[in-house]
Amino acid sequence: MDLQEQLQNLGRSLAVPWVQDLAKENMTTIPPRYVRSHPDLPLISNTSSLLPQIPVIDLQTILSNNDDFSTHSELDKLHLASQEWGFFQLINHGVSSSLLENVKSGIKEFFELPTEEKKKYWQQGGDIEGFGQIFVVSDEQKLDWGDLFYMVTLPTHLRKPHLFPKLPLPLRDNLEAYSAELKALAVKILDVMAKALRMEARDMRELFEEGWQAMRMNYYPPCPQPELAIGLTPHSDAVGLTILLQINEMEGLQITKNGMWIPVKPLPNAFIVNIGDILEIVTNGTYRSIEHRAMVNSEKERLSIATFYGPKLDGDMGPAPSLVSSEKSPALFKRIGVADYFRGFFSRELHGKSYLEIMRIQNEEASI
Repeated sequence: MDLQEQLQNLGRSLAVPWVQDLAKENMTTIPPRYVRSHPDLPLISNTSSLLPQIPVIDLQTILSNNDDFSTHSELDKLHLASQEWGFFQLINHGVSSSLLENVKSGIKEFFELPTEEKKKYWQQGGDIEGFGQIFVVSDEQKLDWGDLFYMVTLPTHLRKPHLFPKLPLPLRDNLEAYSAELKALAVKILDVMAKALRMEARDMRELFEEGWQAMRMNYYPPCPQPELAIGLTPHSDAVGLTILLQINEMEGLQITKNGMWIPVKPLPNAFIVNIGDILEIVTNGTYRSIEHRAMVNSEKERLSIATFYGPKLDGDMGPAPSLVSSEKSPALFKRIGVADYFRGFFSRELHGKSYLEIMRIQNEEASI
């Protein structure tokens, strides 16, 4: 297998039933593989309106303000959000609302295609790209009540020929524009984060400027027993940044904060941005990835698209050199090849932040 083939095949997943089809059967109970046992059961709360909400960051204010890092600046808000929450909503991000609406409507239509049409885009031979499910590594593990379409979008030479190039129009053209816009946006966010961290700008740029991008379209059908199921298992994202666009008005994303699950209420035309494990590694633990999950309901489907951005696959990564020193701030994480890192991630069942812990340097002296 040559390098291109190695980089195009980062993982495999077992085939599972299409939940959208299960939901059409008008069942009153869900199959046993979708029933979650304690402590996976969602915490139902009637006080969600009293819970705090993730910070809102105005990107245009940061980009138009040439002032240095200061206590009350928008840049400072971004820094604190990345340290304390790992999540924020991004407004005035520069991506046109018309493009966002086109992407939303196109994805909704894509999931509404007849099953025979969808089969053109099905996962092939256990590959993780296409319609299907990922992180399914055994026939016994519990399943999420949700379907997905996953594909690598950048660099373009890693796109699977039967997926992106064959998508129906105008979805293909809209996703092409969206991919370029979100790459540019991710680089802008990472640039301002480097400034907030007071790290060498080149440490961030060299790692991410020609990075790897993938998209995951999510469809969570109505569930007859939402109190027993979960749409997406609690996890942290393996990448650098995740930029999520909510496609319809149905909420479902929850994040952990102070031992609670906090529902996220998306703002119109805003992106929900979260720190991934790679950025926690690169910032040597200053910015933190946060566990999150997707919940389901009995009334209406929920759709979203997550765009993942990470370093170039043929490089390696570790804590940024400008953020570590041998005495005051030693490296907390190992250096590893980016492709090897992703292969390890996609070969496992999702489970909180467990994969990040494998990357952590253990203090040998503390265990003596």
